[in-house]
Amino acid sequence: MAITKLEQIFDVVRSKGKKRLVAAFANDSHTIGAVSMAIDMGIIDGILVGDEATIKKVCDEEKIDIKKFRIVQEADEMKAASKAVELINKGEGDILMKGLVSSDKYMKAILNKETGLMPPKAVLSHVTVIEVPTYHKLLTVGDVAVIPAPDFGQKIAITNYVIRVAQTLQIEKPKVAILAATEQMLAGMPACAEAAMIAKMADRGQIKGAVVDGPLALDVAIDKEAADIKKVGGLVAGDADCIVFPNIESGNVFFKTCTKLAKGELGAMVMGAKVPCVLTSRGDSVKSKMYSIALAALSAK
Repeated sequence: MAITKLEQIFDVVRSKGKKRLVAAFANDSHTIGAVSMAIDMGIIDGILVGDEATIKKVCDEEKIDIKKFRIVQEADEMKAASKAVELINKGEGDILMKGLVSSDKYMKAILNKETGLMPPKAVLSHVTVIEVPTYHKLLTVGDVAVIPAPDFGQKIAITNYVIRVAQTLQIEKPKVAILAATEQMLAGMPACAEAAMIAKMADRGQIKGAVVDGPLALDVAIDKEAADIKKVGGLVAGDADCIVFPNIESGNVFFKTCTKLAKGELGAMVMGAKVPCVLTSRGDSVKSKMYSIALAALSAK
């Protein structure tokens, strides 16, 4: 049965056994609190890379037992991110998580050609699973945080990533909407032309495991009434499981609108590296970080 609420991921992950998480520059209460809760729930074992004195102070303030973690001392932000990646490469972790380190330094450590986590020719992309009170199921979307203006090849990679994540949510054949500003086939609008090509690739088996349609405007993708009024048929219209955005601006605005105005919750991670990499904002809640850890644990090998 498909997972329809983020909370349900925890039970599925517990049934699969613990994963090992390495948190990069874990000097903040949100990261430490989320990792602590995930350990208590029995879904991970945790390694915190950061300044031990700061971590101890946070644990004391939050009344968290520091003994539940393995602490790896590194007070420098960039070096802590690199050390966390090194531990993954040594086989000591299944999931990487961003702590207080800035996103650019976190990504720099992952992308380092000599010591990072990137397989040859891999595409790194951010996938978010969003639970919005006004939608009848989870939405898996990309890319909202990593690729500013995805080219055609990157859009294919993003499509495959959202399909893969939706399948881990036990959606047997996800319905994927390739988004544009309109559902009309306008050759002069690159997002429309590329969406149509990706949809045709899926029709012909070049993209597997999903029903893919595009171009679709957002209203047509998620609102059955709008799809009926505009006479847009097909399995995806009005019932999308996944959305692929044409650029980072549209994706980022959508995801922040869902969380800040529509009171949605989310779990997010970066795919394409050797392991799932949790990438949430430093200002995200403990709950968002918890959902992201659970999502990454669900996706980890």
